[in-house]
Amino acid sequence: MVYPRPTDIVLHATSRILEVVFDNGERFRLPCEYLRVNSPSAEVQGHGPGQKVLVSGKRDVCIAALEPTGHYGVLIRFDDGHASGIFGWDTLHDLGRAYDTAWPAYLAELEAKGLSR
Repeated sequence: MVYPRPTDIVLHATSRILEVVFDNGERFRLPCEYLRVNSPSAEVQGHGPGQKVLVSGKRDVCIAALEPTGHYGVLIRFDDGHASGIFGWDTLHDLGRAYDTAWPAYLAELEAKGLSR
């Protein structure tokens, strides 16, 4: 599958939103918290299928820095110190498309486990 490529990436620090516009016209406004709890790092995703970690307590997290990584993605440095895992363009696109279902599922999982944002 050929993924669209971003044409613009803007951090809205006050609202803690990363806005990503792709060359196919899609535009996603992704909360920093959503990106942090879905980081592609092994710390969050684990080292194999079914090992994803439920990350809680990130309601106020923001992005401290965005560092381009080659032509395929960006390293996001969060202000809580998390800075591992490269968000490829495909990952950002997938997270944007999945947001409407993934975010409520994340909130429900937190609630079911008695955890807070």
